[in-house]
Amino acid sequence: MLCSRMLQARTRPRLAFLVCLALVAACQSGSDKAKDAEAPVADAAPTKDAPAAPAPRPKPAPAMPSPIGEPGHGADTPNPLSNVYFGEQHLHTVNSPDAFAFGTRNTPDDAYRFCKGEAIMKSTTGEMVQKGTAYDWCAVTDHAEYLGVMPLLLEKDNPLQDTPIGKLIASGDPKKGEEAFQQIIDSAATMRVISYMADPKVAATVWEKQKAAANKHYAPGKFTTLIAFEWTSQAMSVNLHHNVFFRDDKGPDTIFSSFDSIKREDLWTYQEVQRAEGHENFSIPHNGNVSNSMMYAPTTSDGVTIDKQWAERSNRNTVATEIVQTKGASETHPALSPNDEFAGFETSYKHLLGSGGVVGKVDHSYVRRALTDGVGFQEMLGANPFKYGIVSGADSHNAFSDNEEFNFTGVHGNTDKTPKIRLTSGTTVAGEPPKDFGTPGATGVWAPENTREAIFDAIKKKETFGTSGPLMRLRFFGGWNYADALADDEKFVEKGYKGGVPMGGDLPAKPARAKAPKFAVWALKDPKSGNLDRVQIVKGWYKAGHPWEKVYDVAWSDGRTPDANGKLPPVGNTVNIKEATYTNDIGDTQLATIWTDPDFDPSQHAMYYVRVLEIPTPRWTTYDAKALGIDPLPDVPATIQERAWSSPIWYTPAPELVKKQDFYPGLRQALP
Repeated sequence: MLCSRMLQARTRPRLAFLVCLALVAACQSGSDKAKDAEAPVADAAPTKDAPAAPAPRPKPAPAMPSPIGEPGHGADTPNPLSNVYFGEQHLHTVNSPDAFAFGTRNTPDDAYRFCKGEAIMKSTTGEMVQKGTAYDWCAVTDHAEYLGVMPLLLEKDNPLQDTPIGKLIASGDPKKGEEAFQQIIDSAATMRVISYMADPKVAATVWEKQKAAANKHYAPGKFTTLIAFEWTSQAMSVNLHHNVFFRDDKGPDTIFSSFDSIKREDLWTYQEVQRAEGHENFSIPHNGNVSNSMMYAPTTSDGVTIDKQWAERSNRNTVATEIVQTKGASETHPALSPNDEFAGFETSYKHLLGSGGVVGKVDHSYVRRALTDGVGFQEMLGANPFKYGIVSGADSHNAFSDNEEFNFTGVHGNTDKTPKIRLTSGTTVAGEPPKDFGTPGATGVWAPENTREAIFDAIKKKETFGTSGPLMRLRFFGGWNYADALADDEKFVEKGYKGGVPMGGDLPAKPARAKAPKFAVWALKDPKSGNLDRVQIVKGWYKAGHPWEKVYDVAWSDGRTPDANGKLPPVGNTVNIKEATYTNDIGDTQLATIWTDPDFDPSQHAMYYVRVLEIPTPRWTTYDAKALGIDPLPDVPATIQERAWSSPIWYTPAPELVKKQDFYPGLRQALP
């Protein structure tokens, strides 16, 4: 049934047929998937606060490469048309001080083994946890601040045991651990170093161990690791966190913390110095949603409007941004995108970290506005400071990336370790009640092979996409002369590259006879998740000095017809909320189309990215409620429409076409 539905309107028939051949196993097991989805999460509710019985996992499914979207997948040689590799770029272990304070004792070694699909014992509960689908690559990004100091508190006769934080940890009381965390985050927020925690010799020793763990688990062609750390600038509870990644296997001798500087410009200097010493690197910011409008502000750290030199430095050092993680989605906000019916996805996390309840500003805290402001800066300055690719991540402080809703076991140690705690706790020191956290996202990278160099280079050139967790596949190309029949073509990918650019690229110069850019999109569902509802293209541009945006539905399932206003009806909902089940008898397994911008103005700088939506499926809180034998929580969504976001494709007009403004109100927080 699923394969036959792929022949409906808005899905190219020949492409649908070919993908059906590739997905025959998935289609044949559709009834099994439905049975798995309908199975109870646990046979009985846990007693008191014991861990719930683990949810039955969907049967293992192969990656199901497509001959259309992934031609050449599985070959023994590098694929010039690239394969997709899924992974984790944001993960914390026992060596992060906050993770340790939350009770986490799992190590970088555990983190890599979990990403590879091995079953690992979770230190806070003793239960075994395992991913439903293994990742292809992983980066552990422990905080540079107080790196590896906390585990010393467990060493017998270590003098740190007699310190204030040492005594809190030694008590074994989770509440005392939260007090320790509060002291640590207060230290970062006030920029006051806790002297007995800041031993550079300890940090240097642990950093060498971090690099050794990454190299130990690196298996070229099978599993890739990246050497990385997190710079956790948190001054006055403003989140400016960036993860820093290295291409080589040696990595730098020293790392850079917010105690060295809270300013991203100084982080860039560190990156530039390391690059000059042979350690190629880039940084990726995260959690713009709780940055109090600072992550993507139109100003520097000193409060002056961004200039061309600043924009170019940003572009060289910061190649991507994280669009979703467990602390919420940073794509956009209903206040910023009132005409986007899907703008409210996972936006419950709103308080500044460690602030005691301060609600953050939203205007420059979200990715879509940043990408749009970026093209405004391109027009104003001739350089784009926010020319970011898109990734997703976990920011889990358990050492595990629980990206599957049905397989979620918490992300912050003792604060959310069991279903009962997750559904009944109030606001925690992690920032919000556990119920308001989401599952980790996942990053898809299009690269010729699964090696450290190839994964790093693909992220650097922005041929990446982020998802809210499921491992759906997404291709996005932009050009001027794609044939309308390209989506039917067996050489879809080859011709996509040849005739234009992939996600993360700049459209080539507009040919004289071209009227508007054309975009080729292809999306394939995760065999273990919901079918696809629709594919959208989000456009952002600058006009008369102000940012504008529009969301276009470009491909959809089930033969639906937009109404007189162009609004597409909902796909429907098969979720049985009480039982935490759903069926895949709505939606399509894949969607593809060629789309031309109907509102194109050749004088306006613009960016375009793809958003793919799944059909509704149960949120993790609904699975937990089923496991506990209680009704789902009334104040969080019972269902979720998982999604994927591509990196953008940018259009830059020829200089003689640009209608440059004398003043840009959208970029200057001042009067003309």
